Amino acid sequence: MIPSALEHVQEIARPNHRVAVFLDYDGTLTPIVCHPEDAWLSESMRHVLRELGGQAPIAILSGRDLDDVRRRVDLDGIVYAGSHGFDIAGPGGLCRQLGAEYLSILDTSEKQLRQALDEIPGAQLERKRFSVAAHYRNVNENDVLMLARAVEAVAARHPELRRINGKKVYELLPDIDWDKGKAVIWLMESLGLDRENVRPIYLGDDTTDEDAFRALEHRGVGILVTDESQLTAARYSLKNPTEAEDFLRALSVRVGAVKL
Repeated sequence: MIPSALEHVQEIARPNHRVAVFLDYDGTLTPIVCHPEDAWLSESMRHVLRELGGQAPIAILSGRDLDDVRRRVDLDGIVYAGSHGFDIAGPGGLCRQLGAEYLSILDTSEKQLRQALDEIPGAQLERKRFSVAAHYRNVNENDVLMLARAVEAVAARHPELRRINGKKVYELLPDIDWDKGKAVIWLMESLGLDRENVRPIYLGDDTTDEDAFRALEHRGVGILVTDESQLTAARYSLKNPTEAEDFLRALSVRVGAVKL
């Protein structure tokens, strides 16, 4: 296991650096739940984010739709990036969207996949603006292969889309050279954070977050939120969203103390 970020807060937030904080949502700020619509931010986590936001810039990058993650976090003054970074909005008119020309293809793939998944008990299809997600957390283990084949069959019909694998979910999205890592780099440049004295910190729990860990490997800090041992480009770990909240609270105190 890589070291715990809770034990290295002072090393992560160095006195001569300003921090910029990038966060995933599901599995990082909130626990993974059986039904995605039930994943709401706790008031204690919202309070921690509000306090930290007064000390450092914050961006939340989620696989959820932009409006969905913004509604669940419900904090002004921070940047939100939905659809794995394909849809970005923030203070001062910050805005970027990629993949609008793929919406009709996503509409077609949604219809095809919905028809296929109707035959699989427990399968949940979620249409987002820039992707189509097939959740199988509640699918019988014997039926998961059938679901995977259904997703692959639809993907094969639409070479303009690519498939990504997450935690108990397969997702189709535009086959564009863009991911959370590229979104983080673009945000740093757009927000004036691409400087030697700025240390970006990224917390995430899923395979899509590995792109961000790799993008920041030589310029920032990646923190994997998991209680399992696995290969990762992250430098530190936290066991679960509870530890993530504890870390962000400690980070806020540390950054405040360094400013003094």
